[in-house]
Formats: sequence, C-alpha cells, structure tokens
Amino acid sequence: MKPSLSWDEQVALLVSRGLVVDDEVACARFLAATNYYRFSGYARYFQKAPHLGDDDFRQGVVFDEIRAVYDADEALRIALVRSLAKVELMLRSHVARVVADEHGAYGRYLEESFYTDIGDREPTVESCLRDIDRSKDRHILHYRESGINRADYSKLPVWSAVEALSFGTLSKAIERGAGGDLADAVATSTGIAKAGFAYRVRALVYLRNRCAHHSRLWHHSVLDAGPTPNNVRKKAKREAGQFEPRSVLDIIASLDDMASRAEVADPLLPRLLVEHPRDSAFWQGLVRPQSPRDHGRDTP
Repeated sequence: MKPSLSWDEQVALLVSRGLVVDDEVACARFLAATNYYRFSGYARYFQKAPHLGDDDFRQGVVFDEIRAVYDADEALRIALVRSLAKVELMLRSHVARVVADEHGAYGRYLEESFYTDIGDREPTVESCLRDIDRSKDRHILHYRESGINRADYSKLPVWSAVEALSFGTLSKAIERGAGGDLADAVATSTGIAKAGFAYRVRALVYLRNRCAHHSRLWHHSVLDAGPTPNNVRKKAKREAGQFEPRSVLDIIASLDDMASRAEVADPLLPRLLVEHPRDSAFWQGLVRPQSPRDHGRDTP
C-alpha cells in the first residue's frame, strides 16, 4: 500500500529520484492543480526503467522539461476539441438532411429495421432512445409526456433528434444505418470520400473521448488504428515526415482532410509543425508512440 503524500512530499519524492526541480514551490503548485498520478504518466518516459521498478530519473532531467511536454499535450487536446466539434456538428447536420430526404424525417430512423446491428452489442435504436430520453432540451421535452418513462417520439423530427445524440451514438447510426448505405450517403453529402468513412468517424469519436477526459495523447498508441485513407496518410507524411500507423497524427491527418473537404475548420497538422520542432521530445512522442518499457536503462 502506497502512503498518501502531501504535495510538498510529492516534490521531495521526485527530487529524491533525481529530478532537477529549480522551483519547488512552483512544482508543488503544479502537482496540486494537475494530480501527481497524471503527471507520472509523462514523467515515466524520463525515468530509467519504471517497468522494472527503477523510478530514478535519467541524469540531468529537469522538471520544466517534463512540464513543457505536459503543457504541449494539453494545448493539442484543446486545439483538437475545437476541430472535432466543428466536424461533429457538420456530421449531425448532414445525417439529419440525408435521413430526412431519403428515408423520411419522422419515425423511420427510430425503427430497429433501419439499422444493421452487430452481434450482442446494444441495438442502435436503444442507444438513440437512451440519449433522447436523457435530454433536457426543450425541443425534446416537448415530445415527452410527464409521468411516462418513454414517450412516443414518432413525431420527433430527425433534425431535432440528432442534437440529443452523443457523438458515439451518432457514429453508430452512420455506420449501421440503412443497411450500411447511410455512411455512403452522408460521405457524399459532405464531399468526403466514401471509402472507410464510417470507420474514420469512429476514430474521431475515439480521439474526442480521449480529449474530453484529458487523457494523454503523447506516446499514446491508438487502439482502433487504420481508418485514414492511404492518399490522405501519404499527403500528411510528405508534410510532416514519417509517423507510426498507431500515432494520433494518423487520426489528425484524417480529421484535417474531413474538415477541409467539408470547409468547416482549418487543418491542425501545419500548426503543429510550426509549434514543435521535429527533434523535440513532444514531437517524437507523437510520431513514435512507445510504452515506457521501450526506454531501456541505457537510454540517453
């Protein structure tokens, strides 16, 4: 059982492990605002071999060096949230328009037969209804009768319903709707390539959820990788250099392409290239995500 340490004691622990801390008061203040556990997710990449129980820092590692990586990661999440929000709102609009024009604005999008569900996963209609039921917006409450657990939403127009859906549920609807044809129709409507469209949207949901929960992007290996079309990936690599297939840069390249084609947001990758030198610790942690165990004891 690990003891609970005060913030000053946490600073002392870092110093005892060889971290150079020039301003211990500022370091304690940072840990109070951030959480030692969250900080340690970055710090372990500067330690000798934490996976083997050696938590000592490599020679000469300075707290401000790790803080800079942490701050850059936070800035990236904030920038991504803006771009992701633009694309998400655009997708809501086009899903509503496609469904209304091709399948009717009422009822059909809440029928089980409209979706091709997957195995034992939650049926798409159930996901939609759960999100709609949770909504407290007036445009939804209008269709919900007091005292009834689940209202009759047969008169709820799809352009109103999509505003109540989570991004994850919207992604499911795109992937499974109209026997799989909804994804192609929405892609055409937005001016984005059909190939792998639903999976690209799913990857955006994955990235959005990591940003929403303030999860680390630096040295993060994407679990559901491979949604980015080859031509989009190649274009990004010509601009940014090589990056691993499970790098978050792969999803960022896809996001930039979708946002640019739909004309809803400026690309993010060029900004990152201006802000971060390619030999910086932060950039290297994006292009080649690794587990701390990949950093041996002799790593400089």
